[in-house]
This record gives sequence, structure tokens and C-alpha cells, in this order.
Amino acid sequence: MHTKYFAVFSFLMLFAATNAIAQAPLTLPEVSQRSEITQRIGLTDVSIVYHSPYVNGRKIWGELVPYGKVWRAGANENTTISFTDDVKIEGSLLPAGTYGLHMIPTENEWTIIFSKNTTSWGSFFYKQDEDALRVKVKPEARENQEWLDYTFTDRQAGSAKVTLSWEKLKVSFTVAPDVNAVTLKHIREQLRNTPAFTWHGWEEAAHYCIENKVNYDEALKWINNSIQMEENFTNVAAKGQLLALMGKTAEAAEARKKVMTLLDGAGENQVNMYGYELMGENDVPTAIEVFKMNVKKHPESWNAYDSMGEAYNKSGDHKLSLSNYKIALAKAPADQKERIQKMISSIAQ
Repeated sequence: MHTKYFAVFSFLMLFAATNAIAQAPLTLPEVSQRSEITQRIGLTDVSIVYHSPYVNGRKIWGELVPYGKVWRAGANENTTISFTDDVKIEGSLLPAGTYGLHMIPTENEWTIIFSKNTTSWGSFFYKQDEDALRVKVKPEARENQEWLDYTFTDRQAGSAKVTLSWEKLKVSFTVAPDVNAVTLKHIREQLRNTPAFTWHGWEEAAHYCIENKVNYDEALKWINNSIQMEENFTNVAAKGQLLALMGKTAEAAEARKKVMTLLDGAGENQVNMYGYELMGENDVPTAIEVFKMNVKKHPESWNAYDSMGEAYNKSGDHKLSLSNYKIALAKAPADQKERIQKMISSIAQ
């Protein structure tokens, strides 16, 4: 290239690069600060990313945030909400994924919008044909709050409410995954990995089904796998519980007989826990036999007598309950004596 033209070309390239650098924005603190919140419901994670504006002396509802218009449910770019599994929003199904979260406020009812578009600036480029779901909820009054935030409220084992609070108003919608379905999916995946190499992994899987009263047929296969790998009182007891839930009474009784023979090799705490499992199933007579075994094997254990006292009290035999609680009181450590004395006093009344 000719020296003159090369010099001109170099100058133009330098000017373009300098201009691009000059236009690159700095990263500075934002007035509406970025926030992120995540809640796990069962095994499902719900995450919200948003920017939090302040009231700053302004009238919010009906002015800064107009009624009847789509609002970004925060500040700056899209507020987004993500679900790692399918969920129900106010009873309506929404597939797993990330959504732009928008709202249409009115004085008496709000529309909550989950948009398939997550990358726009606020609600300026919102399109209704990109909606994945709309639900309607009622706003509620609250004490004044200067900044906008999202929280998870009314948390239950299988649901939670997402609550937006700002100024003197809050609005909530319920998120509810199918906890059992999600958990069973995860269990099946895990049973194709390292947990499948131990009896305990298969027993845990079956025990989840027993506790939640779901998926009995598959749970029976899982507990049989556990027993095949290593038979012990834990998995045989679980099989007995499962068979009872399935209505297979005779087979359940056989399993429980076997448990009693296997308990000889179990530790004090394991035997005690099994007794409480039986009490939880209202099989108090068998629980008493289990606790008796523990007292015989561990005659110096205050806890063994304490459990016997509780079982007899539940059975209605207050005389034997008192006698066992009194032995427990004599053997118990200082931090347990007050509780046991209260039990004795309540039974003796």
C-alpha cells in the first residue's frame, strides 16, 4: 500500500477504535438496585431477578405505575422468574423455564403475565402474543415500604406465594410444583448413579414413597432391591410398612415378625426409632414390644425407659407408664429431668 494511503487508513482505524472506546459505558451504581431471590419448594427452585426502585416521595399506584397498562414489575430491564420444573401458578400449569414477569395493575385486580420474552428492556417491547400464561389476583394493603421487593410467603411443603411489596400495597400469586412427581423423577435419576450401589439408596427411595403414600408398586421393587443387596431390620421394616399400605396384611405381618429377629443386631437408637415409627402408625402394642427389647438390652439407658413410658401412656396403661417414667427420671441427665417430671405430674393427676 502507498505510504500516503496507509497513513490515512491508519488514522481512520485509530479514530474508529477511539470513538468506540469513548462510547463504552462505565459500570456505576444503579438507583434501582439489582436484586435476586431464590426459594426451593420440594426440589424445585424458583428464582426472581429484578431491579428495586424507591418511592422517593412519588405517588406510585395510578401515577408512576399507571392503572390498566403493562408494567415491568420492577425497574430497568425485564424482571425475570425461573422455574427448574413445571409448576402451577394459581392452579394453571406453567412449564419449566425462564419468563419475563409483567403485571397489569388496577385498583381492585391485577393481571400477572409470564412472557416467553426475557431479554427486553422493561415492558416497552412487550407483546401479548408472547404470553405463556396470565393469571388474575387481588392486591392487598400493607404498611408503607420505601423500596420494591419480592419475597416468598406462606411457604408450605408443596407451595409458596411470590409476593411483590411496594409503597402501601402488596400482591401475591401462588407457585405449586408437583413435589412428589418431581421428587420421584429425581429419585429415578439418582438410582442410575452411585446411590444404586448400596442397599441404603434403594431403601431411602422406597421410604420416601411410604412417608408420602405414593408410588407403591415401584417402591416395592426398590425395597426388594435393597433387601437383595443386604437384608437388615431397616429395609425389612420398610417393606412391612409398605405392604401394610398396599393392603397386603398377611405379608406385612410376616415382614414384621422377621424385623423382630433382626432387631437383635441393631443399636439402641435404631431400635428406638423403629418403635416410634410403629407408634406413628398407631401400632402401639408392637411398639411396646420393641421398647421392651431395648430396655432388656440397655437396662441403664434412661432413654429406653422414657420411650417405654411414652408408649404405655399412649396405650392408656398409666400405671406402667408412671413406673417407667420414674426409672427414666432416676437415670436421666440433668437437662432431661424437668421434662420427665412434668410428664409424671401430668399422668399422676
